[in-house]
Amino acid sequence: MAQIFKATKKPLKQQSLVLDITAMDHHGRGIAKHNNKVCFVSNALPNEQVKATIVADKARYSEAQTHKVLQASEYRVAPFCEHYNQCGGCQLQHLDSGQQVVEKQIAVSKLFEKFAKLDELNWQAPLLSKATHYRRSARLAVMFDKKAKKMHVGYRASGSKSIISINECPVLSEVFANVFTVFDNLINQHKALHSVSHLQLCQGDEQNFVIIRHTKPISESIKALVAQSAAEQQWQLVWQSESEVIEHSHLAMPFYALEELGLKFEFGLNNFIQVNASVNQAMLKQAQNWLALKGDENVLDLFCGIGNFSLVLAKQAKTVIGVEGVASAVAMATQNAHTNLITNAQFNCFDLTNKIETASWFNKNLDVLVLDPSRTGAITVLEQLPLKQFKTILYVSCDPVTLARDSAIISQAGFELHKIGLMNMFPHTGHIETMALFQRR
Repeated sequence: MAQIFKATKKPLKQQSLVLDITAMDHHGRGIAKHNNKVCFVSNALPNEQVKATIVADKARYSEAQTHKVLQASEYRVAPFCEHYNQCGGCQLQHLDSGQQVVEKQIAVSKLFEKFAKLDELNWQAPLLSKATHYRRSARLAVMFDKKAKKMHVGYRASGSKSIISINECPVLSEVFANVFTVFDNLINQHKALHSVSHLQLCQGDEQNFVIIRHTKPISESIKALVAQSAAEQQWQLVWQSESEVIEHSHLAMPFYALEELGLKFEFGLNNFIQVNASVNQAMLKQAQNWLALKGDENVLDLFCGIGNFSLVLAKQAKTVIGVEGVASAVAMATQNAHTNLITNAQFNCFDLTNKIETASWFNKNLDVLVLDPSRTGAITVLEQLPLKQFKTILYVSCDPVTLARDSAIISQAGFELHKIGLMNMFPHTGHIETMALFQRR
């Protein structure tokens, strides 16, 4: 019988290295050189010297963890969260909040130079919000700790599947300030609640929701106890069993209003909405201002969700066609158009990873293209669309790598990057949201 040889991984030598940090990558990690390779160093800032330990050694790069700062950056600050060294949520609390935006912009510029061969970008003022209590939605994990013999309610630890018990989250909306302690007490007091796997939080303009995901049936008496505690905090409870459907038809529909734009958006608790309400509103106003529609344009809004951009632009355009792959979002977008008395916007459910040449919604009389894709970017549709029919393309990105990659395709189709700006949707994290405006040459 033949034996197959399997090479065993050599354990990394846990030696301390002194590294000089020269820059920051788009994930918020410091960049250094070690053994003629790029080394990405967590918790390290540009112009710092740190002691670090290699935690991963790949063929083309390595990764390291800082355990002592030998020479600190002038922008290094003390983290404000008690859980910062354990929680995997915020990676950049050790960097001044203003400088976070500066470093993110530098990182995006380097990616554009690498992927799109564009080295002079017309940066606009960044869109900012308050640096704390900006999250109106979040997902909390619940897990049993065998060592502590108790349930933990919190976030996942950095680089681990384990759960960190959280006392308070300074970036979460203040309406959920007590959510960790309330549910930690409830779940550990009642064994029937050990089947709870996670909690989903969502703040609407008038109601605050806690969706409780559980894997086994829970008695009505236990649910009543939880409901009483939730009512004291002014939270609306929604129980979700193993089904992916979140049933909340017994409650008033959640919504957010854009008063300056005269719009109201209802949404289902399973629909995507932007986490940062303040930046979302500023983002939509900026889209309006940058596009400066005159009223005779036909707009194609791809990855339109519940109509966040579509309905704003419909107020200035001749027509808007919104396309989204999630049926429940399309239904909500259609409902929002009706609620806001908007008749020049229509919405279509279509998987934008498929071929679009036969799509009923597509025609050749379109002037403006709006893209708001997921982190995978919009390469599939950009490679299929006859881009030269558009006069303007507005690209809203949550991943700077795919934005830079897709910008190369847009540039090759005859467009120039007219404006670009950061939208700091997630302060203190490595997430980078960007808006880019392209105009046909």
